[in-house]
Amino acid sequence: MTAPTLPEARTTPAATGAAPPAKESGSRLRALDGLRLIAALMVALYHYGGRDGDVSRAWGSSPRHEFPTLSGAFAYGCLGVEIFFVISGFVICMSGWGRPLRSFFASRVARLYPAYWAAIVLVTLAFALPWVAYRTVSPSDFLVNLTMLQQPVGAQRVLGVCWTLWAEVRFYALFALFVVLPGATRRRVMLFCAVWTLATVVTTASHVELLRVVVMPEYSSFFIGGIGLYLIHRYGHDAPAWGIVGVSFLIGQHYAVAGLWHPPNPHYFSYRSAYAIIAVIALGYAAVALIALGKVRWANWRWLTVAGALTYPFYLVHEHLGWVVIGALHRKLGVPAYGTFALTIALMLGLAWVLNRWVERRFTPALRRSLLRGVSGGLSGSGGAAAR
Repeated sequence: MTAPTLPEARTTPAATGAAPPAKESGSRLRALDGLRLIAALMVALYHYGGRDGDVSRAWGSSPRHEFPTLSGAFAYGCLGVEIFFVISGFVICMSGWGRPLRSFFASRVARLYPAYWAAIVLVTLAFALPWVAYRTVSPSDFLVNLTMLQQPVGAQRVLGVCWTLWAEVRFYALFALFVVLPGATRRRVMLFCAVWTLATVVTTASHVELLRVVVMPEYSSFFIGGIGLYLIHRYGHDAPAWGIVGVSFLIGQHYAVAGLWHPPNPHYFSYRSAYAIIAVIALGYAAVALIALGKVRWANWRWLTVAGALTYPFYLVHEHLGWVVIGALHRKLGVPAYGTFALTIALMLGLAWVLNRWVERRFTPALRRSLLRGVSGGLSGSGGAAAR
């Protein structure tokens, strides 16, 4: 899941001069902040009531027994991740446009790591408590988790959601190498999308593990779709950009259905309809498209900015710490299931506010300044892109 800031769109014309003038965004896209929180809440619905496994230990029984009428719907909440990736493609393209590599690098690291480190420490400490039913990781694996590279090195993960951060990191690296470093232009970004799309299908056909790790075909289409929607936001209606969005949706829904659909089987927690999976993905694309086209400028309430600020820390802590809270409220205090569900989400949002207020606001600017000082001599390539 991404944790981007949402600066105003840059208005630097493409270096080739072939693209139409970029449009001013005029203000922060607060509707995108709200959509990010909706996607995070979808994932929370899935983690609390849309699957079996460790969460069943928290409830004391399968969520199907706790939520017999809603658990099937909650199972679709995992698609919030795909919506996150579309939003991330949009926002990273926007925030990286016209920015030197050193600034892009510093902004991504400073935005991701402070809350992430705090979440790693909190979950590790909580799972180490003697009355908590979940095991903490080894000291060695805990230290590896601080790098955010635990998945590729094979260490046990502290946060269940960190696999999405590994996907985000690879996207950032590809975008930095092929767009930010040489300098973002409309043609270069469109070429990046086209080549990445071709690499996606070639990787699937070739079965080469190294290509799969780099190209990540299961998720690449969603990032590409978000980039295409940003081009539409920046330059207006454009057939090639809409083509990028359309192809990314058609390929992306295939990977989503392939990963989540199965024939009806009583041994599975739930049955997800292929039509419903496609519909949820389509709604996510449509929501970002409406924002890109300026159709929801009326959703400009200031509280949406707060919602966007809470999304990343909430996403980090909600799963594992939520299980601890569910177990305490439902099994030990006897709070009914639906009350426990609502209280757990509220408490996780409250913890997210604390992390945003006392960790992100304090340490993100300081870390960004430190990184800019440290890399100013080494990662200064702007490749002809306009300065910030």
